[in-house]
Formats: sequence, C-alpha cells, structure tokens
Amino acid sequence: MKLIEKIEGEQIKKHVPFRVGDSVKVHTRVKEGEKERTQVFSGVVIGHKGRGLNESFTVRRISYGEGVERVFPLNSPRIEKIEVEREGKVRRAKLFYLRGRKGKEALLVKERVKSAAAKKEKARKAKATKEEAAAA
Repeated sequence: MKLIEKIEGEQIKKHVPFRVGDSVKVHTRVKEGEKERTQVFSGVVIGHKGRGLNESFTVRRISYGEGVERVFPLNSPRIEKIEVEREGKVRRAKLFYLRGRKGKEALLVKERVKSAAAKKEKARKAKATKEEAAAA
C-alpha cells in the first residue's frame, strides 16, 4: 500500500487551499482543434470529495438564469490554476441546497470573517498608507 501512496504522491499537484463555500475562478486549458487556450469557470464550491490523486471538487454558477455545475479533478493537468475570489462561511460539507434557489440567493454564502487580529492588522496597514499619502 505504501508503494501506491508513494507513486501517487509524486503526481499530486500543489494548489491554493480553498474550502466549500468559497467563490473560486478555475483556469482550465481547453483544446480546440490544434489550438489551446485558457478558459475560466468561476462560481461557488458546493462540494469536495476524495483524497490523494482521486480528489475532486464541484463548482456551481448561474449562467443566463440557469444553474451550471462542473466537477473538476483537483490534480488534473488540464487545470492551470485556482484563484480564490471570496472566502465563504458555511456550516455544511456539501451545499446542494443552493440548487433549489434562484437568482441572487442561489449564490448567497456568508463571507468568512477573519480573526480579530487580522482585522486589526488590516486597519493598521490602511492607516499607515493613509498617513503616507497625506505626507506626500
């Protein structure tokens, strides 16, 4: 069993950590004929399953009033990068209840609030840049 895990470990890619409820942009390579281009699929992560090489996640978005879901294998060579746009705060592992919603409420996931220390640090940086701009 350790041999299989060792071989899989070599093929696993390092990705940006994201959780269920986060809004992400997934950059995928699409081949059309002989040309290859990057296509972006952005939406809310509604599920995450598997582990190791078999790990995958589901992203849902609303396109022209219709819900569109796409399942991405996390370690696929077709995925260029994953960008986290917004971190969401959820209390479930799977957000399938979003399927029954329409319009803006279908994308409604509370934004994750950072710790108090992170808020203070952000406020301190904003104050420092404000003072710097005033001095210049």
